[in-house]
Amino acid sequence: MAKIKLTKNELKQQRDALKRFQRYLPTLQLKKQQLQVEVRHVREVLARLAADEQALAAGVRRWVAVLEETAKGLLESLQQVREWRVGTRNVAGIDTPVFESLSFEPVVPDLFLSPPWIEGAAQVVRQHVELHLRRRLAEEQVQLIEQELRVVTQRVNLFEKVKIPEAREHIRRIQIYLGDQQTNAVGRAKIAKEKCQSRAAHPAVVAA
Repeated sequence: MAKIKLTKNELKQQRDALKRFQRYLPTLQLKKQQLQVEVRHVREVLARLAADEQALAAGVRRWVAVLEETAKGLLESLQQVREWRVGTRNVAGIDTPVFESLSFEPVVPDLFLSPPWIEGAAQVVRQHVELHLRRRLAEEQVQLIEQELRVVTQRVNLFEKVKIPEAREHIRRIQIYLGDQQTNAVGRAKIAKEKCQSRAAHPAVVAA
């Protein structure tokens, strides 16, 4: 434990510090709870996206096999992203990325050379791309929120387990010391008073 001055001024500083820690702690605890809730929510979203992406992957693989045989290079053109917009959402004081929109480069197939099911293939492939991008953002969200949660948890533990108990112990030690000092001062004052009264009651004999 850090060495402290056993003075009234130090006592006031420790009391002020304790009040400050006790005032900040509920805010940190609330932020910790909000972040924990958000982590659970984003992880649920991430799990759903991963499941949907995995389910759609089977369909994509089917189209990939067909396209490789009949329309080489068409698959790549179907996946070309024109614009991907990402916004931000504030979660307990931190900005996290959120999916806004996604658009692909237009593909105008040759009506004579392209197979009739190309539109269906484009839809499946592009759905897969969008799910993949959404999952990447969700993973980034989880990382950012969990990182902030670790920082906030450390601060909560610091206040709960170190700063507040330490301030209380400092206050207790200073109060004991000042109390002992006051008791000693009162004792010395009583002794001095008794000596004065004794001298007054038995004055010294003055030689003639």
